[in-house]
Amino acid sequence: MPSQANALVLCGYGLNCDHETAYALRLAGARAARVHINALIGGQVKLDEFQILVFVGGFSWGDDHGAGVVQAVRLKTHVGEQLLAFVKRGHLIMGICNGFQTLVNLGLLPGFDGDYQDRKLALIYNDSGNFRDDWVHLKVNTASPCVFTRGLEQVEYPVRHGEGKFYADAASIERLVAGNQIALQYARADGRCADQTFPYNPNGSVKDIAGICDPTGRIFGLMPHPEAYNHWTNHPQWTRRKQQQKRQGISMTEKMTPGTRIFKNAVEFIETAM
Repeated sequence: MPSQANALVLCGYGLNCDHETAYALRLAGARAARVHINALIGGQVKLDEFQILVFVGGFSWGDDHGAGVVQAVRLKTHVGEQLLAFVKRGHLIMGICNGFQTLVNLGLLPGFDGDYQDRKLALIYNDSGNFRDDWVHLKVNTASPCVFTRGLEQVEYPVRHGEGKFYADAASIERLVAGNQIALQYARADGRCADQTFPYNPNGSVKDIAGICDPTGRIFGLMPHPEAYNHWTNHPQWTRRKQQQKRQGISMTEKMTPGTRIFKNAVEFIETAM
């Protein structure tokens, strides 16, 4: 029997998706602990006790000075070396929405040439000028090294953000494409990319980018919320789908949701490595 993966879910100061994220991790088989950022900074909780670190969604520090900026500065100042050591040990890091913004500000993504300290990308205000709260279709890059998206091809998750537009210079975009680091793209219902068409691409992201990983596939950031799809009834069309599958002799509860599958992939990776 493999050892259980230990996951740290950061919480505090405006973050608001920690309970759902910890719940999804437990469904996936992890031992998940919600840890306040001050406990990590103060040393009451040690990062080396965990193999999975998740930066959750919300509005850390009210998104003052930009989404994820203050959280990134505090973490880099106080536990920056611990984060780099965590990466060096081959552990997994995931950033969801505000967490993705934090990973980019920390420099943990994109991880070009093993550089996990310098910021090279940005997540900026949506082209619509509005906060978007909706469900989106996503195309998974099956050639990506991303640990978290293994076995997935097309999924739906909710988005809820005002600063979700992925932006970078042309050279960085080319490197992301060449390295298959673009793990998720906004798409239409038939699986075709959104081609930056609203509302399929809800924020105007370059190349319809919804999520990227580092070259190893062990650090992953995405704007949509997989933790918010931890049960089939989370989907707005679950009643219709339940009847459709019932007529086909299928029970929608037999399988794990595509949201929980993201976390299950992480747990299985860690348990295999133990």
